[in-house]
Amino acid sequence: MKVTLERKNMEYLLEAKGASGIPVMIDNKGSEIVQGSSPMELILMGVGGCSAIDIISILKKQKQEIDNYKVEVTGDRVEQDGSKPFKAIQVMVSLAGAIDAAKAQRAADLSFQKYCSVSKTFDSVVEITYHVILNGKAIS
Repeated sequence: MKVTLERKNMEYLLEAKGASGIPVMIDNKGSEIVQGSSPMELILMGVGGCSAIDIISILKKQKQEIDNYKVEVTGDRVEQDGSKPFKAIQVMVSLAGAIDAAKAQRAADLSFQKYCSVSKTFDSVVEITYHVILNGKAIS
């Protein structure tokens, strides 16, 4: 896997591209005019996106009808020798539709405990917790 980043202005704005060629803008959140996501936001997006793809795929294979999918990812950071890495990440998965609660929970468990490469990358250094809400009701 390979990505490229190219500086797009005289400040910090970068255009990143992977194999698809679709650009993702990255910027310094302290810039006067922010034109992209920060690298740390992209990590949280990666966790949310990876788990979303897993969960949706698992539920689709089980013929569950997903009317809506939303995920909120929050990261807690800690000061460490001048940097601020994540110490914990919390994920709130909200599903709506004709979905069996046990299947929704199992799909989330499989994603976070087995399949999501992004979450697994951080397994040994960041505590990642997740909760599932189905049709407005917490199931975990």
